[in-house]
Amino acid sequence: MTESPLKCAARYSLAALFVGTGAYHFANPGFYVRIMPPYLSRHYELVLLSGALEILGGVGLLVPRARRTAAWGLIALLIAVFPANVYMATNAHLFPEVPDAVLWARLPFQAVFVAWAFWFARR
Repeated sequence: MTESPLKCAARYSLAALFVGTGAYHFANPGFYVRIMPPYLSRHYELVLLSGALEILGGVGLLVPRARRTAAWGLIALLIAVFPANVYMATNAHLFPEVPDAVLWARLPFQAVFVAWAFWFARR
């Protein structure tokens, strides 16, 4: 079955989002290190790993044989990084450059991104 133009555009958009965000982990790792919850260790290494996985997942969405696996991997990654988003929202004083409303609003967007990736994880 052929993919609809809407689904194809959504897949390329999601891929670009993850590749771009993943690349930013390498361009500005300090930002991501700051949002790591203190109970985790090796913050810098985790930032680089998550960035690499975002890039890999984004590219994988564009490869037909890897698409499902990439989508499931991105879902797992989104779930894994959710605690960092919660940490950021609950410690807004550490991130004065980001409005509180934005910190809280991005939490439900994780579910949107999970649903978006799930669209490509299904057979």
